[in-house]
Amino acid sequence: MGMTLERLADFGAAWKKKDLDLLMEFMTDDCVFHASVGVEPGTTFRGRDEVRRGFALMIAHDEGLESQGGDAFIAGDRGASQWSYSRTDEDGQVHEVHGCDLFEFEGDRIRVKDAYRKVHGDIGDAAAR
Repeated sequence: MGMTLERLADFGAAWKKKDLDLLMEFMTDDCVFHASVGVEPGTTFRGRDEVRRGFALMIAHDEGLESQGGDAFIAGDRGASQWSYSRTDEDGQVHEVHGCDLFEFEGDRIRVKDAYRKVHGDIGDAAAR
């Protein structure tokens, strides 16, 4: 049996609940997590113990942000999902981060989760360099 949209949505719900034990139930033994934050760019975690640690670090990184799911699709043993985080500052202004995950599946489990995020910044700064 392969990954389904319902099962992938359950993974997203576990992420929103910050439930590390449940998240790891979705992962294969040889899993890999490419985080959207780090020095590579991103940070790569390999194997169940390291991926769990990476998930915990990203959950802590995004603490205080409200998680929102988005569209997802599956094509054979690969898939993608969109997501966003938001927070409201003391002036009532909402700040959002949008991102997506690219997945590789093995049966109904996730072997690779590769995360990307769009962040705020002045696009004109790049042209000035």
